[in-house]
Amino acid sequence: MSILIDRTKRVVVQGITGREGQARTRLMLDYGTNVVGGVTPGKGGTEVFGLPVFDSCRDAAAAMRDDGGIDVSVLFVPALGVKDAALDAIAAGVKLLVLVADRVPVWDAMAIAAAAKQAGASFVGPNTLGIASPGQAVVGMIGGRAESAREWFKPPQQGGTGVGIISRSGGMSSSTAYYLGQAGVRISSIVHIGGDAVLGLRIPDVAKMFETDPATDAIVVFGEIGGSQEEELAELIRAGAITKPVAAYIGGKAAKAGTRFSHAGAIIEGNKGTHAGKVAALREAGASVVEAFGELPDAVVSLLRARGSRSLMTEAERKAVWTSAITKIEPNKVAVRGHDIASLMGKVSFGAAVYLILTGKLPDDKVGKLMDAILVSSIDHGATPPSCLAARTVASTGASLSQSVAAGIMSINRHHGGAIEDCARYLGGLLATAAPNNAPGAAARGHEPASIQALDRLASEEVARIKSSGDRISGFGHRIHTKDPRTARLFDLAAAAGLTDAPGTHIAAARAIERAFAAIGKPLPINVDGAIGAILADLGLDPKVFNGIFMIARTPGLVAHVTEEQTREKPMRRIDPVNHAYDGPLG
Repeated sequence: MSILIDRTKRVVVQGITGREGQARTRLMLDYGTNVVGGVTPGKGGTEVFGLPVFDSCRDAAAAMRDDGGIDVSVLFVPALGVKDAALDAIAAGVKLLVLVADRVPVWDAMAIAAAAKQAGASFVGPNTLGIASPGQAVVGMIGGRAESAREWFKPPQQGGTGVGIISRSGGMSSSTAYYLGQAGVRISSIVHIGGDAVLGLRIPDVAKMFETDPATDAIVVFGEIGGSQEEELAELIRAGAITKPVAAYIGGKAAKAGTRFSHAGAIIEGNKGTHAGKVAALREAGASVVEAFGELPDAVVSLLRARGSRSLMTEAERKAVWTSAITKIEPNKVAVRGHDIASLMGKVSFGAAVYLILTGKLPDDKVGKLMDAILVSSIDHGATPPSCLAARTVASTGASLSQSVAAGIMSINRHHGGAIEDCARYLGGLLATAAPNNAPGAAARGHEPASIQALDRLASEEVARIKSSGDRISGFGHRIHTKDPRTARLFDLAAAAGLTDAPGTHIAAARAIERAFAAIGKPLPINVDGAIGAILADLGLDPKVFNGIFMIARTPGLVAHVTEEQTREKPMRRIDPVNHAYDGPLG
């Protein structure tokens, strides 16, 4: 979890066609932010990085209403254009705005604040570098480049925690996160509230968000002289509204009255907003305030150690130059996708473990049984398939078991084993064509799935096209089996696991193609590859792993064939791909 933004939030960039807008859109896309479009008056109908551009936020919101709308708008427009752009976004129903420009007129910022309050919206800035939720999304320009943002900002582990950073300085937002990361501290979110006198979300507002965020274990503040935000935070701590540990550094210690410290909002007026006053207020409330910025990381680490926080990295994690979310190895413990492997042993099946390691989710018993059946169904198909011939041929040369099996695995590709992925993608395309609004995720947005009648019509057209062109559909028909016994069994187990041929499913699309062939008197039943492709797709697995699942299933068969070749046959024999017979036990 994170505050304000995450990878699901739909982001629009106002000013996307400008130099700055394009550069920062590239950063956000590269980091993984869900940018869905842009706005530039007069440029509607064009595209940037394949994203649609609209003349106004209202136009964008109307066009995207059925796809989930707009959650966040980030404004890369000149200061004098910020007011109109922000009011357009607020009128379009956008609930969070990020105002990047500095020197926005005070009266304009006040007008934006009034409109946002009336509409129940909020904004960050003006004069902000934006927001970052490490491992999730960046909105604005924090980090500069996606590569540096990924390297510097250490995200919480899945189900773990990090510290929340609130900064009044843009550059120090990134620096604070970077140095905390170097000290072994994970970050839940970074919010640069902006440096102007009139702001949207302020330190106290963001602190209250972090207080209720289960992924945030402590709050780190980079404060400055001027204003009363830090004093207000101290009051929240004293009142018990903020109970999580707070560590802070206040910049501008040497500034005198009337001095502006870098930002318009960082100015001492009389005795208000002084460095000494802010430090005293926070310390009296119980916050840990350091005298020098370089002391901040150690202070945060001490706070986290005192509460046994999961926000601290191990020494190995600190030294890591890259990360993996698959398996964690510790002394006397192995965890796969967060599950202790010793606890899984004897409790879950191999198919369930394969599902877990590929998806990150542990399936229920019925889905685990279905995954087992998929693996068993493809464990071997005799000595004729290319993978088996390749493995046995290499084995006959005196090669090792690993070399021989590797040769077999390397022959599994698009034309051998690839039918599973090809069929799943074909069926997915059929569903999308039959119901354009039923693309993945559309059901959650309230669209009706493709009807069986619509699928049948499209399937009939497809079969006619295939018949006239001589094309083939992967996953249908078999050179040996007129009715593959494995297919029927897989569909029975799929039904037991809760999968059906209801409208909108890949199984329904496969059945429609099967009916269309039968209707023209040329039955072409779904084969085992087609059944596996449809089932795995309806289970929600990514088609790019389907060829890998076939490799996992076929490996035991290859091991058996290689071992038999090495123990029963003469080296360097000519292996006939067709004229061979079975001499094992009768079933």
